[in-house]
Amino acid sequence: MPTMNMLQAINNALDIAMAEDEKVICFGEDVGIFGGVFRATSNLQGKYGKARCFNTPLVEQGIIGFANGLAAQGSVPVAEIQFADYIFPAFDQIVNETAKFRYRSGDLFNVGGLTIRTPYGGGISGGLYHSQSPEAYFTHTPGLKIVVPRNPYQAKGLLLAAIRDADPVIFFEPKRLYRASVGEVPEEDYQLPLGEADIIKEGTDITLVGWGAQMEVIGKAVELAEEAGISCEVIDLRSLLPWDEDTVVESVLKTGRLVITHEAPRTGGFAGEIATTIQERCFLYLESPIARVTGLDTPFPLTLEKEYLPDHLKIFEAIRESVDF
Repeated sequence: MPTMNMLQAINNALDIAMAEDEKVICFGEDVGIFGGVFRATSNLQGKYGKARCFNTPLVEQGIIGFANGLAAQGSVPVAEIQFADYIFPAFDQIVNETAKFRYRSGDLFNVGGLTIRTPYGGGISGGLYHSQSPEAYFTHTPGLKIVVPRNPYQAKGLLLAAIRDADPVIFFEPKRLYRASVGEVPEEDYQLPLGEADIIKEGTDITLVGWGAQMEVIGKAVELAEEAGISCEVIDLRSLLPWDEDTVVESVLKTGRLVITHEAPRTGGFAGEIATTIQERCFLYLESPIARVTGLDTPFPLTLEKEYLPDHLKIFEAIRESVDF
């Protein structure tokens, strides 16, 4: 089985999807001969031509508006927003058009073939305009699916599933893992299910929930916890909309404790939605308050990036406080 980093796995998934279906089209800022700012679309224009992999003007609202039109006419567009920080100019197109197209037309029209790829998150010293994690804004919008892979294997399987899904999908890619995360990835075509969490590790004392790049951080915290004699169950949600409530509930019913972590600021972050749901379904089984370990309620800083990010030490501290409660 070949070894790939996350960028190579994404490129491989796009290659497979374009080879299988001539309706799959990739476009965005610099995705053509340049291969995208991170090179996720390298060689696709050379292989499939300028009609199926091409550059767009620097206008995110136009990219998604164009993608909506293509998808409504039967194409399978894979639109790239160069950084998730710049997805906001396209917010209206995504939440008012992409998400509602099928509903408002009574299913006469839909843009279910649309996938929006975008790199998110900190850890690359990108400052406040190249480091944000805006996933929670979109989880508030029925009609979308939100997917976040944690490694190359997931990135390929989830992206292929997203491209072929009947609903529009926003595919958030943890850019600090683009080249840092390397692993075995099958050469053949495969898909991973959207909306199903992955139990990475079983444990008995506490449940840890995260997604994307935070799963690597959780892993380091678990090492510290296990040295302290604490057994952790680790769940990667993989999809935030829909999210796998039952898997998290089942775990918390067993452990009685829950720590949720994400890079986005605490207020309004998706951890709040998870905590509320678990409180509703598991209240009488909780041994301690549900803890959130998140980014800070500030603009993403440049020089204080390490202080802002929810690292393994902050998560370990939350684990210990929860177990000692």
